Amino acid sequence: MNSELIRNDFPILKKECGGRPIVYLDNAATSQKPLPVLEAVYEYNTQGNGNPHRGAHVLAISASEAYDGSKEIVRRFINKRSPKEIIYTRNTTESLNLIARSYGETHLKKGDHIVITIAEHHANLVTWQRVAQKTGAVLDYIYVDKKTGHFLEKDLEKINKNVKIVAFAQVSNVLGIEFDPRPLIQRAHEAGAVVVLDGAQSAPHRRVDVQELDCDFFAFSGHKMCASGGIGVLYGKEQLLDDMEPFNLGGDMIEEVREQSTDFAELPAKFEAGTQNVEGAVSLEAAIRYLNEIGFDEIQKQERKLVTQAIQGMQQIPHIRIIGTENPEEKEGLVSFTVDDVHPHDVAEILSAVGICIRTGHHCAQPLHTYLGIYASCRASFYFYNTEEEVQYFLKHLRTVRSVMGYDD
Repeated sequence: MNSELIRNDFPILKKECGGRPIVYLDNAATSQKPLPVLEAVYEYNTQGNGNPHRGAHVLAISASEAYDGSKEIVRRFINKRSPKEIIYTRNTTESLNLIARSYGETHLKKGDHIVITIAEHHANLVTWQRVAQKTGAVLDYIYVDKKTGHFLEKDLEKINKNVKIVAFAQVSNVLGIEFDPRPLIQRAHEAGAVVVLDGAQSAPHRRVDVQELDCDFFAFSGHKMCASGGIGVLYGKEQLLDDMEPFNLGGDMIEEVREQSTDFAELPAKFEAGTQNVEGAVSLEAAIRYLNEIGFDEIQKQERKLVTQAIQGMQQIPHIRIIGTENPEEKEGLVSFTVDDVHPHDVAEILSAVGICIRTGHHCAQPLHTYLGIYASCRASFYFYNTEEEVQYFLKHLRTVRSVMGYDD
């Protein structure tokens, strides 16, 4: 992989701060967009923009073809069985809310159990809190080892015959660790539970085969993998989706409407009410093609190199504390950390002044931070267009943070 050639595809990476290009290390929040994606969206908006599934004129047909055609690319991307199992949403959050509302709230009852992990993003945590509150179900947690981030083995016993839903992220957005989904999925299915897999931090970085994983639901966002904002994907097994109520009601999701009753359309239209984000679908198709052309083996190789360099460098800086495992082989493109005696927001501002973009806060994972005994953290997250020179620049200025704050190290 030629990093310099690839970086030429990303105009925003040439943006300068203080006379030098920015160093963008906030990819876990959102990735940047390459020219092929920008050009695909421009082409659609200037040559094919219309309202899909609603008209017989040339632009409506063009929009319908672009929207529906993109789903075949998505189907192949995660090896879904049928385009009927692909629901477009705004993002992972909306996908998880759809599952919680249309499946969780209608299929669970008092005394049923839901199992999630303490490391979940709020989108896969607050949603299940509400399901539990509305249905009388019990929400249980699998906790993690505070040093390594791995699941506590004894907590896996919570997945038993009383459990109806097991929901967890394939990759933690704070710990950076991949939670191997296979043993959890197998254990959940043996208990008769449905598995919801949050792929927001895995789909941009690795091959995902939902048939091989045998998860029941899988959700991910386009904006974390070089596509536009406002387009997300929900995969669900067809028999489950057929049995679920629509999430939103309105146009394009109906078969027939009468004064007092309505017949809903077949999948996937049943869950796609209203005018859809066609340019988002176009951008997602272009992004998937772009990532496939680079190759996920190459993407992972570059990210692993950068994470290794970052961790080894941070280990040499006094007062830096890495969250979770310090084994780069177990990190998926990100490193979260704290700096002794310095608020994470101050760390971010000091780095931003020299053009380095990182993320700070609790990263929508407040219960995890509370469990770890910290109120907030910093996160540097990498993608294939980042370089070793950028990591060195980051480490150089990370080393100065405490001195800028007046500490004499």
